[in-house]
Amino acid sequence: MDFPYAYPVPFPDFKQKLSKWAKANFQFLALFQGNNYQYPEEPFSDFFFAGNQKLTESEIWDKSVKKVKIGIIGYDFKNQIEKLSSSNPPCIPLPELCFFTPEIAIRFEANLIKSTTELPEKFWNEVESVEYLSQNTECNTRPLISKQEYLDAVKKIQGMIVEGDTYEMNFCQAFEGQFEDWDPVSAYFELQKASPMPFSALFKAEDKWLISASPERYLKKTDSRLIGQPIKGTIRRGNTPKEDQINHSILIESEKERAENLMITDLTRNDLSKVSKVGTVRVDELFGIYSLPRVFQMITTVSSQLKENTSFMDIIHATFPMGSMTGAPKIRTMELIEQLETFRRGWFSGAFGWIDEDGDFDFSVIIRSIIADLNAKKLYFAVGSAITIDSDASKEYEECELKSLAIREILHGRRNT
Repeated sequence: MDFPYAYPVPFPDFKQKLSKWAKANFQFLALFQGNNYQYPEEPFSDFFFAGNQKLTESEIWDKSVKKVKIGIIGYDFKNQIEKLSSSNPPCIPLPELCFFTPEIAIRFEANLIKSTTELPEKFWNEVESVEYLSQNTECNTRPLISKQEYLDAVKKIQGMIVEGDTYEMNFCQAFEGQFEDWDPVSAYFELQKASPMPFSALFKAEDKWLISASPERYLKKTDSRLIGQPIKGTIRRGNTPKEDQINHSILIESEKERAENLMITDLTRNDLSKVSKVGTVRVDELFGIYSLPRVFQMITTVSSQLKENTSFMDIIHATFPMGSMTGAPKIRTMELIEQLETFRRGWFSGAFGWIDEDGDFDFSVIIRSIIADLNAKKLYFAVGSAITIDSDASKEYEECELKSLAIREILHGRRNT
């Protein structure tokens, strides 16, 4: 994407006002924020897009459609790739594919706002006139399974592992809520304060919203280079520098966490090999430990060189859903996930990102995210962890609580308490 027009940032809360303005004036908007993380292969670039043109499925996949494309591939798109089904009830009915092409495209760089087109004076005046006050972000939620049901499910999964049905499963639980008045833009910026992430994002698709604080990249393509970065391995940040150092060491030395990460690394390597030149799939970094606001994460980076004339559809069909949110072996484990989970994942554990006119792209994994429908006045979030034969069910539950802490603070009004 080319951004030839540059302007100084006119005021500190420009992104907040811009998002509020776009919410009122466009059917679709997307805000990407990488929060200046020192992340392998860089975090999300800081982009803003808004528009009214929804893309058809054929336009999404057609590489001759030379448009910027922004949107979501929902988890249940798996059913169009493999002989799978989704029979669990949805928390919110959601499209499996949801993309738009923008009328406004902005990139934030240091103290500059760069745009693909000249931004008229009317635009600046309208955005500046927006009154940005944080509105209601609280919503009572309820778990769709109890703690005991979760613990029992982990035991069932370990029985399946003993039987040889799966080696590792990312088992997830969901929480849903209803509201009368809830503001997704305010919720996003509150979540940004509580948990700024390398793949933070806000997305509006008519009445449907994604408020995301994702730490994980699904796939990035630059020219012919393809990058996958599965996360497996999580531990709480310490309250002091000494505790931080101890927890960092515990994670890097954990045989269980390394085994989980290695299984998904192998799965990612296998997926990338389907669309890559022979001998080009390589692990650039294995078991990298990276600091996030509340946790340390174990991240592996896998890269490859794409075969000639490989399309976006080819890449997605070879790699989706990402192994970190399924387990191994992938197809059989997805069948078991459908049996054990109690909700349709929808957008959760799908992918969100952008594709430029030349076919380069960057997509995150939709985790640590709230998904809302303002028309139905409902929202949900979900959280999971990798279950292996060595997993302690109670500790896995605690890991889920840790991963969802920032979201629960925003929804339940418990920040700074």
